[in-house]
Amino acid sequence: MCSGLARSVLRPLASKRRRLGTSCHSPGAAMASSPAGSAMARGVGRLSANTSAVFVCDVQERFRELIFGMPAVIDTASRVVRSAKVLGMPVMVTEQYPQRLGSTVSELQSHVSDCGAPIVPKTKFSMFTSEVEQAMKTSAFENRKQILLCGIETHVCIFQTAVDLLERGYEVHVVVDGVSSQRATDRAVALNRLSQIGAHLCTSEMAVFQIVGDAKGEGFKAISAI
Repeated sequence: MCSGLARSVLRPLASKRRRLGTSCHSPGAAMASSPAGSAMARGVGRLSANTSAVFVCDVQERFRELIFGMPAVIDTASRVVRSAKVLGMPVMVTEQYPQRLGSTVSELQSHVSDCGAPIVPKTKFSMFTSEVEQAMKTSAFENRKQILLCGIETHVCIFQTAVDLLERGYEVHVVVDGVSSQRATDRAVALNRLSQIGAHLCTSEMAVFQIVGDAKGEGFKAISAI
C-alpha cells in the first residue's frame, strides 16, 4: 500500500524490461552480508513446484505512475504468474482498497484469470488477511509452504506480508525484480531488513529456473519462451 500519494513521482525506469536490483545507489542502500550460520538456520531455500505458491501484492492501476520502476514490477509479476501456471503453482492476488486505488493492472489481469487466481480486496497492509488465511487452507494451497512474493510497496505491504508469513512458518522468497516502492531508499532499506529477518532474496529467473532444475525438465521450453 502506498502512503503519501501526493508526493512527487520518481521517474520510472527507462525501459519496461529493465530489472530492479537490490541496490538503488542511495545512502545506506548497500545490502548487509548475512552470516553463513543464519542462512543455514533458515534453510538454503531450495524451491520446488510442489511446495511453492506465488503471492502478487497490490499491483494496481492507481500506482502505475507513482512507483519507482513500476514497468519492471508489472513485467516481472506477469512473467512469474505465467510461469506459475506452467509449473502448476497456485497464485494469490490482493488489491488494496480497490474502490479508491483501482483494480489490478490490465497487463496482469488476463494472466491472473488464466491461472484461476483469487483476487482478494483488503484494507490491511499485509496480504495475510483472514480471507487469504482461509484460502491457504484449501486444497489448491495444500502443503504450499514456500511463497514467492512480488508487488508493492516493498517497505509496507511486502514487508508486513513477509513478517506474517515467516511468523507462521512459511519460507518467503522476495522476488527483487518484482517489488518496489515510491522511493528508492525505502525499497533498498526494506530489502535489507527482509534479508535480516529471514526472507530469501531472489530474482524471477533465479527462482523459476531453480524450480525447473534441468534443461530436459518439464516446462523448460515453455518457461524459456516467457
